[in-house]
Amino acid sequence: MKFSPTRIAGVWRIQLEPKVDERGWFARTFCSDEFGQLGLNTVWPQTNLTRTHLRGMIRGLHWQAQPHPEIKLVRCAVGHIWDVVVDIRPSSPTFGHWESFELDSISGDQIYIPAGVAHGFQCIEAGSEVAYQMSAPYHPSQARGLRWNDPQVKIAWPIPNPTLSERDQFLPFLSDAAE
Repeated sequence: MKFSPTRIAGVWRIQLEPKVDERGWFARTFCSDEFGQLGLNTVWPQTNLTRTHLRGMIRGLHWQAQPHPEIKLVRCAVGHIWDVVVDIRPSSPTFGHWESFELDSISGDQIYIPAGVAHGFQCIEAGSEVAYQMSAPYHPSQARGLRWNDPQVKIAWPIPNPTLSERDQFLPFLSDAAE
């Protein structure tokens, strides 16, 4: 695996290094030794999988608050998504900044997202599936979110007029959402 830091502290892009032969390819998506050497989380007690039916649909932006914050390791298992992270840590020099990554099932690239960073994605290919490794079990009372079209954050989503769940349509803006 090749680990590349991003503009937002603690967020890493992880590129797979496939071993190719006549059968196809094989690649590691996680190694506790390699993650540990970078000081990254190595315990994943929960795994989630989403399937998004509609092209253009946005899921997020979500995170889990204290005392059960989540670290996420995200990859697109099927299809193609436009993945977004937003730094919602008030003490961070990149507070309110966002960064995006194209993830697809061909490259297998992953995004490591630390606690205090909101996450969401827009489905570029209908039927895309996203797999999440989570550092903490889900606690509904700690679930938080940020509005996809926050005027302070100004995310430039690639597909206009997205579809969103009712919950995601009415999440708070950054000024009200940050911990």
